[in-house]
Amino acid sequence: MMDTKLTTKPAKEGAKTMNQPVAARQSVYRVNDLNLWYGDDHALKDVNLDIKQNEVTAIIGPSGCGKSTFIKTLNRMVELVPIVRTNGVIEYHGRNIFDKDYEVEELRTSVGMVFQQPNPFPKSIYDNIAYGPRVHGVKNKKILDEIVERSLRGAAIWDEVKDRLNENAYGLSGGQQQRLCIARCLAIEPDVILMDEPTSALDPISTLKVEELVQELKKDYSIIIVTHNMQQAARVSDKTAFFLNGEVVEFDQTDRIFSNPSDKRTEDYISGRFG
Repeated sequence: MMDTKLTTKPAKEGAKTMNQPVAARQSVYRVNDLNLWYGDDHALKDVNLDIKQNEVTAIIGPSGCGKSTFIKTLNRMVELVPIVRTNGVIEYHGRNIFDKDYEVEELRTSVGMVFQQPNPFPKSIYDNIAYGPRVHGVKNKKILDEIVERSLRGAAIWDEVKDRLNENAYGLSGGQQQRLCIARCLAIEPDVILMDEPTSALDPISTLKVEELVQELKKDYSIIIVTHNMQQAARVSDKTAFFLNGEVVEFDQTDRIFSNPSDKRTEDYISGRFG
């Protein structure tokens, strides 16, 4: 059996949730009046968002608008910056992540993250995927083998690396490394996957593979993706939030944001008038 730390987390609705009307889907995150400061710099201002389960939510906006800060707040990675302070509430499945009794390790097990630059460990492909489960106490080789294969299949890279599992992950291409990092995230069975501009350093073919993967993954996971690429947001997301100067200007269904935005600032940004 796998370690209980990998299984005692909010249940995922999976295919059942995917078949529900949008309005009926459960909230994975409810963000209420979130403010964040880096020292005296007010980086996030009264952010309110309701992020649904098994959807892809895109965060767009110009550089410096608070996109990456916001996504790193959702798993409290932003707290690694000593001068950060926050107020407001972020409920994850109904529980405030800022509660003193909420263990940050528990949160980050449920909420995985994929960064802008692929960051595989200087280990074999196998050991990259097995690292998280081992940290959580999984030692059985057969179980680890199953986790490694399932995770690599889930990230659509198994067929490319199944005969190279003992080779160093640095030998993979950039696009393969990014999918390996997604597989490493899947290995700890998260509920949510945060992606901070995951394709900005990739070539067009690798970008397409990651975008296709995102569409598959949302059947089982809730995905929040930061992107500078307007076309990408339109292709992969169900809802889009437009950030500007630390504020959420508009949050709506993606097709509505791109076809009939309600705020002129949103229209100006997506039409290329600034940003």
